[in-house]
Amino acid sequence: GARAHGIEYNPDMVEHAKRSAQKEGVAGRATFAKADLFQSDFSEATVITMFLLPEINLKLRPKILNLKPGTRIVSNTFTMGDWEADATDSPKGCDSSWCTALLWIVPAKVAGTHKLPQGELVLKQQFQMLSGTLRADGRTVPVEGKVNGEEVSFRAGGKQYRGRVKGKTLELI
Repeated sequence: GARAHGIEYNPDMVEHAKRSAQKEGVAGRATFAKADLFQSDFSEATVITMFLLPEINLKLRPKILNLKPGTRIVSNTFTMGDWEADATDSPKGCDSSWCTALLWIVPAKVAGTHKLPQGELVLKQQFQMLSGTLRADGRTVPVEGKVNGEEVSFRAGGKQYRGRVKGKTLELI
C-alpha cells in the first residue's frame, strides 16, 4: 500500500526511473518528477530517501527539520553535518564505499519552558538532543534527554521521564 514520489533534476534519470518502475510492476504506486528539490513540496512525506552530497543535505536540512515530527529520513552514505544520525547500518561484506545507511527521525520542537506537575522544565534543543533544567521543590537539577519524533525522554535528578509532544504542549506519561 505504500506510495512513492521521486524528485530528480536530471530528465534522463526521471525517464530511467519510470522505466524501472514499469519493469518492476510498481508504476501504479510510484511517480517521478523532473523538479528542483528545493522548490518541491514534500511536506506530506512520511519517509524520505536521499542520495545527495553533504552540502546539498545541509542546504535541505532546514526544510527537513520543518517536516512533521516522526518523519524518517534515510540517506545513503552522506551525513547532515552536525545533526547526528539516530541510527546507521552497513551490511556485512559490502566492499563498496556506498554501503552506509543513515537514519534521522525529525524531532518535535520542544525548546523552551514547560510548566509540568513535576515543576518548571526549561529545555534547550540541538536537533534531537536535549539539555536544560528542571526546577521543583526549590531545587534545580540538570536535564539531559532526547526527542524521537513526538516522543521525549529525559533524565533529571536521578529520575527518568517520558512524554509526548501534542501541538506545542509537552505531556509527561
